[in-house]
Amino acid sequence: MSMYHPGQRDLQDAFGSRALADRLEETLRHDAFTDRDAAFIAQQSFFFLATADDQGRPDCSFKGGPAGFARVIAPDALIFPDYDGNGMFRSLGNLTANPNVGLLFLSIGERPQRLRVNGTAEVLHDDPLLAQIPGAQLLVRVTPRDIFPNCPRYIPTLTVTAPSVHAPEADKPVVEADWKAHPMFADVVPPRRV
Repeated sequence: MSMYHPGQRDLQDAFGSRALADRLEETLRHDAFTDRDAAFIAQQSFFFLATADDQGRPDCSFKGGPAGFARVIAPDALIFPDYDGNGMFRSLGNLTANPNVGLLFLSIGERPQRLRVNGTAEVLHDDPLLAQIPGAQLLVRVTPRDIFPNCPRYIPTLTVTAPSVHAPEADKPVVEADWKAHPMFADVVPPRRV
């Protein structure tokens, strides 16, 4: 089954890129994580998560943590924790209504890279792995459908100088976001679960 739908095919035909798109699918697309995919994902401290609600309305969010917070645990499974946030649960709420998901991993710097992971996801409340991840309040498990690298040529040259002070780490105190103490929100911020 092709990873392209008719709308994509129409544009490929209009721009003469169908043969190139087919070659990219044939040579780069896969549906199980390779060791190379797992190693790349384990090095990343952030990715972008695309979800949609039950009516197909999209939402995109930034997910960050210590390098390796998202990791491949099997050829057909990637996990990442949900950390304490703003309490809106836009992404995870969408996943409970529509399991289709897209993840975009980026490596910036001297050797930019991109890896796309499209598939389905489920939100787990009591998975045994949850207890092994500092600061995790929920766990998301992604089953891939399409995994493929993407051309990195438009990734700007940037340098990551330090991880976020808010990324949970074992044996380190939690650093709360300043906005949680703001008078506009302080009285409605729920207590931290983990």
